[in-house]
Amino acid sequence: MSRNRSSDPWQPLSFEGLQTVSLMDRPSKVAVDDFCKPWEPGGSLWRFVESLPDILGGALFKQAAEAMIRAVRGGRTRILGMGAHPIKVGLNPVLADAFEREIFTGLAMNGACIIHDVEVALAGKTSEDVAAHLGHGSFGTARETAELIHGAIARGHAAGSMGLGQAVGERLLEMGAPYAHLSLLATAARLSMPVTVHVALGTDIIHMHPAMDGAAMGALSYRDFQLFARMVSTLEGGVYLNLGSAVILPEVFLKAVSVVRNLGYSLEGLTTLNMDFQRQYRSQVNVVERPTAGTGRGISLIGHHEIMLPLLMAAVIEGLSREG
Repeated sequence: MSRNRSSDPWQPLSFEGLQTVSLMDRPSKVAVDDFCKPWEPGGSLWRFVESLPDILGGALFKQAAEAMIRAVRGGRTRILGMGAHPIKVGLNPVLADAFEREIFTGLAMNGACIIHDVEVALAGKTSEDVAAHLGHGSFGTARETAELIHGAIARGHAAGSMGLGQAVGERLLEMGAPYAHLSLLATAARLSMPVTVHVALGTDIIHMHPAMDGAAMGALSYRDFQLFARMVSTLEGGVYLNLGSAVILPEVFLKAVSVVRNLGYSLEGLTTLNMDFQRQYRSQVNVVERPTAGTGRGISLIGHHEIMLPLLMAAVIEGLSREG
């Protein structure tokens, strides 16, 4: 039996009678004033930054650079928290230069950072081939790396007045490490810039070494957490940059934020920046969103560290060289 098409409720809907609005009156999220500007040969780096579109990542990059510039000019705290990957992609010269220029006032690292930074300082190289060495049990057994770090920890623990970052940095300076000028720890120690190291026991190759003293390492790393909290307590109007740490530093930062707010410190006007080559849950919520909710601004910049960090530091340096 055939169906009666005239009574079929699933006939195509007629759009006659649809009410329209004027494009000229309708609010829009993108306008030609926001578009990028073509490059012209011989332009400055700042001209390049200004030429970026005021849309999405382009706008966020400008805001990140401007936040850093304002904080430097205003004498506000600027803390860099980082994982080890930026070291492994060759960014130590850019970061050490940023320390020299006082773009940052403090440095926080995870445990892997001190390993790669020490190896750079001692041998001018780092990052072994895990797959090639794991099978026969030699992965993570570099003698000089572990001996220097554990020796520095033992001295620091005996002194009772320093944290893990300071202990290792000062040891690199004392021994005259061949590549100390490229070491973030040694540079920070030379400049008397506070540097903290936040260790998760069992995650780093030096924890396998027979000289490992868990009590000493834990004591120095805990002292560093207290020092880090002191730095965070001064972040009102300042900037916290999380560079390539997906878990450890975002968690440490969140706890420090809670501590300092509990103790009555203001974080009003705080800007947080997260830079990584992919979006991560903890860095997004623990750095960008939760600490700044209702009080500041969080910015996330996604891209390769080896491109994005040099570009941001160059933009900040250029911006600081300009008047006003």
